[in-house]
Amino acid sequence: MSDRLFEKPLISAPNLILVAAFGLGAFHLGVVSGIISISTMPLRLIHVAMAFSLLFALRPASEKLRGTRANLVLSVFLIGAVLAASLWLISRWKAIAFSGGLTTDGDFYAGAVIVLLVFEAARRGIGLILALITLVFFCYPFFSPYLPGILHGRGYSLERMVLFLTTDTQGVYGIPIGVAATYIIVFTIFGAMLSRFGAGDFFFEISIRITRGLRAASAKSAVLFSTLIGMVSGSAAGNVAVTGTVTIPIMKREGYEPHQAGAIEAVASTGGQLMPPVMGAAAFIMAEIVGVPYTSVMAVAILPALLFFGSAFFVVHLQAVKSGIEPSTTDKSDGRPLREVLLQGAPFIGAFAVLLGLMLAGFSPFKASLWAMGVLIALDVVKCRRIDLDLLRRITGSIAEGSRNVITISAACAAAGIISGTLGITGLGSKIALLIDVAANGQLFLALLFTMIASIILGMGLPTTAAYLILATVVAPALVKFGVPMLTAHFFVFYYGCISTITPPVALASYVAGGIAGADVNKVGWTAASYATTSFVLPFAFVFGPGLLMQADVIANMLAVITGFIGVGAVAAGVVGCVLTPLSWRDRVLAIAAGLCLLVQFWPSAIVGGLLLGWLAFQQLGNRQVPLKS
Repeated sequence: MSDRLFEKPLISAPNLILVAAFGLGAFHLGVVSGIISISTMPLRLIHVAMAFSLLFALRPASEKLRGTRANLVLSVFLIGAVLAASLWLISRWKAIAFSGGLTTDGDFYAGAVIVLLVFEAARRGIGLILALITLVFFCYPFFSPYLPGILHGRGYSLERMVLFLTTDTQGVYGIPIGVAATYIIVFTIFGAMLSRFGAGDFFFEISIRITRGLRAASAKSAVLFSTLIGMVSGSAAGNVAVTGTVTIPIMKREGYEPHQAGAIEAVASTGGQLMPPVMGAAAFIMAEIVGVPYTSVMAVAILPALLFFGSAFFVVHLQAVKSGIEPSTTDKSDGRPLREVLLQGAPFIGAFAVLLGLMLAGFSPFKASLWAMGVLIALDVVKCRRIDLDLLRRITGSIAEGSRNVITISAACAAAGIISGTLGITGLGSKIALLIDVAANGQLFLALLFTMIASIILGMGLPTTAAYLILATVVAPALVKFGVPMLTAHFFVFYYGCISTITPPVALASYVAGGIAGADVNKVGWTAASYATTSFVLPFAFVFGPGLLMQADVIANMLAVITGFIGVGAVAAGVVGCVLTPLSWRDRVLAIAAGLCLLVQFWPSAIVGGLLLGWLAFQQLGNRQVPLKS
């Protein structure tokens, strides 16, 4: 998160907060390393207790109350409440589990406190919108007996809902918090360590050397870098935490606005989950559910992933043209030979090599990142030839900073747990699938549209794996009923589950990127969504055009590649509003229309798109006043 948030802690004990943040990070590193042995439920309970305590200490109840005595008293009260309720549930979890779910009044009261605090943590950490969305889902069981039609349900009591959401691993302490308490926090610590050890300067220098003379050099490097990490991490938010600390400052230095730099990083990190050969755990789950080899999933994913990143490259280049960012000519190396630069960056090269190598070898992301941190520290010691107090400060500071960076993600994950828990206990998920079937009235396009909306809503605030698991059971069956091949239907919802991480109002990847960039998180979210416009269209295109999934004949597949890349380039030009020179609003609409026509795998529409694009190209060449450097 932005350092601005931590300059003036609400509790006038900065050292205590620093120790608490370090304690949270050290605890999770101990669990991941195997030094601390703990069961799943108490791990998640402790994580929520510590993360919420830090959040209430560091975030004010409102900007008007920042620094006031009233805010101090309220924050201390909330910290006491979350610690007391969590301690009660920690002391009771084993008895509840071994008794088959028998609970007491004390369990209900403690659970009620946790649920209320989740709403407040979501409001403070993310915003009022997430808190309200979570509240709507939570209240559904109480009003479902009075709702008409398909939304009608038998209803549940407040006691049943609270106990289910707080004493089971399907609610607040479900998969989302489990992910935050395992590899996301480890990745945020790894990202903070890279930053404090100087990775930003090293990669900035390398990017200048490699891309000298190219426009949008840093942003293009960010896209490639984030892709490499993202395609094996399986977590958009965790990927941003690792790569964003390096790439976002570089982009800001080159001239991108903070919200633009954050948006580019969020988009690139999100798309990494779509890139074979390793697409995260969700892709393996998809193969298992659909009943096909993993290689089949890779085959359908390759072209959509390449088009996603092709679109990202077009966007960053055209944004640079529009913003007047000139090709990089700076050389910060002061004439040093490349060999010397690489030796200086050996700790970072070694750390990333270990991270990628271990994940590709089958290690879990958090285990791989733990080993990468160890290699980073060891190589830094070898390079500097000393172990001193400064090294200790950088290590402890990285752990504390990484812990602070995860607190808002934890708040969002806890809220997502309430949403997914409500869907599960009430059967609302299956009702949504039936609702899509009825509302589409036999029209496939409408079914796809409603499925897209449902996928983005159900995927909000969730890691990709959790989002896909919900979507696979809730909305994918609706598409199969319309005759869409099962693998295509599942990849459709998986795709939207991925990009839900950059889709406001709940956009975890954008929130993390906004915090690193020091920009308004909502502005980052909307900017990222606009940059990823093509991504909202591609799934429709590959349902109607199997060539985009490499499932047609050879000629159709080759044409899909050609028209696909030209199409995403045209859409990017329309979104940014520039090609060689700025585009008018009319030309922007024409560019987007041309791109969409090219993406649709239908000869008449491709011809129309080609004609529109030819007209725009003729206009741009006529208006061009200066040579374009690329």
